[in-house]
Parts: sequence; structure tokens; C-alpha cells
Amino acid sequence: MLLTGLLAGVLSGMFGIGGGLIIVPVLVLLMGFTQHTANATSLVALLLPVGILGVLEYYRAGKLSTEHILFGILIAVGLFAGAFLGAKIATSLTNDMLRKIFAVFIGIVAVRMWLQ
Repeated sequence: MLLTGLLAGVLSGMFGIGGGLIIVPVLVLLMGFTQHTANATSLVALLLPVGILGVLEYYRAGKLSTEHILFGILIAVGLFAGAFLGAKIATSLTNDMLRKIFAVFIGIVAVRMWLQ
């Protein structure tokens, strides 16, 4: 979970992305979470201040357990460090290179999610 958070943080720092494009696909494709649980766990990671109402609703609906809340907190720790690292990487690249890397990355994620 920390590695997922770190990856999401690095890519968030590089491209301004995170939960929906990194965390959710990792949880679904690599960890075997259901889509609902992955969405909810990602919200836990992004909880303060944006996700609290969404987390509460998923929890009330039985789509999120306390174990998944812990996973989300661990991801958040990785996000904290990873965003700094990603920003450092991004600022060392040209605008053109960063845009092309981002385009390739989102294409790969889209194909993997489609084929899942």
C-alpha cells in the first residue's frame, strides 16, 4: 500500500493526477479489489479535506471496511512523499517530454482497465 501511495504521489507530482488514474487501477488490477472498494479506499487516501463525505457514504453502504480505511491511510503516507519526488522529476524534464510521457502512461492504463 505504501508503494501504491508512493507511485501515485510521484505521478501526481509529475502530472497532477492520483486517485482515479493510479490508485484505483492498482487496487483493481493488482490487488483484486472490487471497483467500489477501490474507489472508496482511494477516497480514504485523499480523505482530508476532499473525500470525507464520500468515504462516509461508502462505509454506510458496506462497500468499505476498517481494513480498507487503513489501506487508504497507508497510501496517503506514500502520496505525501511521492508527490514531492514526482515534482522533482517533472521539473527536470522539458514540457514536451513530460506531455509525451503522460500520454503514453494514460494510454497504457486505459487499455489495461478496458481489458480487465
